[in-house]
Amino acid sequence: MKQHISCCLLLVILAFTGCQTKSPEKKTVLAIPVYGQSLALGEEAIRITDFDTLASLTNHTVRTENLDENFGYHSETPFKQWIKKVVNDQRRSFELSVYGMAEVIAAHLKKKGYGDSVLIATFPGGQGASGIAEISKGTKAYQKFLDEIAGAYQKAEDKGWKFIVPAFCWMQGEDDIVWVKSKNYKKDLKQFQVDLNRDVKAITKQREDVVCVTYQTNCLTLSKDFDENQFNSRETAIPQAQVELITGDSLFVASGPTYPYSFVDERVHIDGISQKRLGYLTGLSVIRVLESKPGIGLLPDHFKISGDTVLIRFKVPVPPLVLDTAAIKYAANYGFSVVNSKNKNILQKVHLKDNVLKLHCKESPSGARVRYAVNGNKEKSGFKNGPRGNLRDSQGQTLTATIQKKVYPLHNWAYQFDVLVN
Repeated sequence: MKQHISCCLLLVILAFTGCQTKSPEKKTVLAIPVYGQSLALGEEAIRITDFDTLASLTNHTVRTENLDENFGYHSETPFKQWIKKVVNDQRRSFELSVYGMAEVIAAHLKKKGYGDSVLIATFPGGQGASGIAEISKGTKAYQKFLDEIAGAYQKAEDKGWKFIVPAFCWMQGEDDIVWVKSKNYKKDLKQFQVDLNRDVKAITKQREDVVCVTYQTNCLTLSKDFDENQFNSRETAIPQAQVELITGDSLFVASGPTYPYSFVDERVHIDGISQKRLGYLTGLSVIRVLESKPGIGLLPDHFKISGDTVLIRFKVPVPPLVLDTAAIKYAANYGFSVVNSKNKNILQKVHLKDNVLKLHCKESPSGARVRYAVNGNKEKSGFKNGPRGNLRDSQGQTLTATIQKKVYPLHNWAYQFDVLVN
């Protein structure tokens, strides 16, 4: 059971900015960066965000780590990053999920009346083609990220502004799936959150914990040894660890899995529009953190065996549940499987009623592994041919995003999972 996050950050903002009539220059800076490997850096995602439009659309409330509006100059070292800015080199200025995230949060804060008193500082950190150990505390990537947070804090401090890091967005795991770099990913990711939480608090002196808003990596088929009917599937360990932290730790909340999106060449990196779409969902998650109403996304809440049937009850953010084969190409049994210790998928059919799924099997599923989105074509990712499933909620009926004149429903899609049932 997730514990309630006790501090409402919007109340902190209100308390600090309540004297705006006396001191109109006082502001609160909410720093919400993204960190991870290449997906966090937007690798291969052609940029669709116009920075001038982003600035005007958000009433100039979205800023970089320098608290300015000079986006798009990330590099692996501070010196290279500075050089890129000096020469205006934006050749590798990709679309980032946090641009969409910032748009959503800025619109929400404006609606709540905080639009003129709150800035959102967001920027990417991390390192491409890296396992979690290669970007954790003690590495150059981690220290650069921390230094940028410290630099933003100091700039805010010099202006007499309050500075809080309520959350960071996590996008890493692909290397650990493919190359087996982490031996215990759940432990490693939790330790990263603990370290960053401690180090950020030492910088900002904030009492609020730093929440990890985590996506889910779904690139199982990029592993050359992946077999969807293998009872002991090492590839599912990383996405399952992300699920278990979201469901069991109050300092982890969900944004969404990657399988509903388009990937460049159907391989490793989601494209620009997909970064934007995931960013909007991330923004909704951050808003829930700010309002102390964090959600866990669309995930199973309870498993029960009844004869030859597995009953899975879901906590549904926005009912009803839907098996959608239009937005995502149909996967066998809508993405579900029940694999026994003999490496055999015993699932026959799937039946959905309300928020309960019934998985009818050929034999008793006791001792088998119930899986979702553990499938796909070799070396493929995404909603057409990669590991995927067809289960979503109905949030998109009321919440949508318009990107390049096309409307995208903001549904919550079920996270990939792999659970032993008895």
